[in-house]
Amino acid sequence: MHAKDILSDGYSRIQEEVHAVVDGLSADDLNARPSARANSIAWLVWHLTRVQDDHIADASGLEQVWPAQGWDKRFGLGLPREDTGYGHSSAKVAEVRVDSGDLLTGYYDAVHEQTLGFVRGLTAKDLERIVDERWDPPVSLGVRLVSVLSDDLQHVGQAAYVRGLLQAG
Repeated sequence: MHAKDILSDGYSRIQEEVHAVVDGLSADDLNARPSARANSIAWLVWHLTRVQDDHIADASGLEQVWPAQGWDKRFGLGLPREDTGYGHSSAKVAEVRVDSGDLLTGYYDAVHEQTLGFVRGLTAKDLERIVDERWDPPVSLGVRLVSVLSDDLQHVGQAAYVRGLLQAG
């Protein structure tokens, strides 16, 4: 098995979990926050998708799906176009609201398609390419792809936990 196959499988697992966590939830459930300082399912899924979109576009040289396919307009959040949710205050988290899970899964699926298209074309040598020199040691493409995968899985797990709280409550 090649590294790109493992990465493709990992990113496909994120997609499966995003759909599972959003499936059948009302807008109220998607936007609910277990406490005033907690993240909603909508924010968590939007954020993990924005991070994947931002980081994969940067590493691949492609345009982000967010503006390129008009998802920024469809969401209508009033946030800066480059905003990924990183460092959001509680007030900013509250601004990320959706009317349906279809919006979240539609955007995720579009980002997933771009991600897999990029990953499937990689060679082992490509994974060694340095994509971020702001760190010590500098970050290779392989490390960046695993980092995004890890971050996304953590956030979708948090969203699943919030879903469980809502359904138990």
